[in-house]
Amino acid sequence: MKKSLSITPDLFAGEFQDPWIDTIADDAVVLRHFALEREETLLAAIAGIAEKAPFRNMRTPGGHTMSVAMTCCGEWGWVTDTSGYRYQHSDPGSGQPWPAMPKVFRDLAREAATGAGYPGFEPDACLINRYQPGAKMGLHQDKDEKDFTQPIVSVSLGVPATFQLGGARRRDRPVNTTLTSGDVVVWGRSARMSYHGVLRLKPGQHPLTGELRYNLTFRRAR
Repeated sequence: MKKSLSITPDLFAGEFQDPWIDTIADDAVVLRHFALEREETLLAAIAGIAEKAPFRNMRTPGGHTMSVAMTCCGEWGWVTDTSGYRYQHSDPGSGQPWPAMPKVFRDLAREAATGAGYPGFEPDACLINRYQPGAKMGLHQDKDEKDFTQPIVSVSLGVPATFQLGGARRRDRPVNTTLTSGDVVVWGRSARMSYHGVLRLKPGQHPLTGELRYNLTFRRAR
């Protein structure tokens, strides 16, 4: 279901027009073009974070190397290795605290959550995923957080990708949604524990990211 996006219309003045909301499931929406005006600023911030905490392909508890490269910013960072999935304060590569969350990140996450009907969201963790052609994210639940009343805010930048949102059971058939650069997915409440993932990234080109796609996932970890 499509409806007009009526919040903060001044954000979309000039060349960036026609933002709208797509409802993809109960309590799950896509804010189309919501981050498009801030695209260059967000990508510059990602580059700065990666200088301090480089992207790496982490390993799952089962020993599988993930096709998606990751880094984090904020008070908490999500990590995975053979000992399990968890949040921690420090980058496992350097032992140093994760880079601070940039203001442009925090403001975007708050505004997107409010626009989707989740006011008062204060993220303390941002997982940054980097996809190259062929990379994917299998269906999974976000369940390492302490407070499941808080929504998930997910920002797409770069090459288009197909986002999958299923139900509370892995076997529930997912809905596939194409995300383009600047789209923001927000889900919570009845959809908070829904399985979700990203299909294998197809080859493509974006004027700012080349063949790559970046994804920012904001959560309240603790």
